[in-house]
Amino acid sequence: MAERRHPGIWAMRLIYAVLCLALIFLNLLPLDTMPRGWAGPDLMLALTCAWVVRRPDFVPLLLIALVFLLADLLYQMPPGLWAAFVVIGTEAMRRRAPLLRDLTFLAEWFTVAVILTVITIGNQIVLAVLLIDRPSPGLYLMQLVMTLACYPVVAYASQIVFGVRKQAPGDVEAMVNRK
Repeated sequence: MAERRHPGIWAMRLIYAVLCLALIFLNLLPLDTMPRGWAGPDLMLALTCAWVVRRPDFVPLLLIALVFLLADLLYQMPPGLWAAFVVIGTEAMRRRAPLLRDLTFLAEWFTVAVILTVITIGNQIVLAVLLIDRPSPGLYLMQLVMTLACYPVVAYASQIVFGVRKQAPGDVEAMVNRK
């Protein structure tokens, strides 16, 4: 059976960066001038988590840090705080990626949910300690729940559209031999 080949690791990194920049751009568009009473999902975070769990080699640490630092600056959030929490969370996911390779999607989703909950609570604690104005905790909780709810859709779309699947044991050996 013919296997679908990836265009290359650098091409996938470029695709990830372009997708994240597009999501940042869409979030900055002034589509509604009135403040919303609800928070939508953080699609960039869901995309990052899906790619880190499935193919950690496609999203290196530095790329994640730069993309989320840019988002912090453009969204006028404390520079580097959310980016640091995302980097810590994705590195925890990256360490667990080989273990999640053999488990079901439900185990992957649960792992992502736990890590995203921890980094969201950690971010809120640091913002509270530093006395930085922030929206109500209900909005952050709503965004967390919406992000976790859209994670299966993002993971499925990443698999179907971009071919970002969990690594098979043979893929890891081929990568080692290729270097």
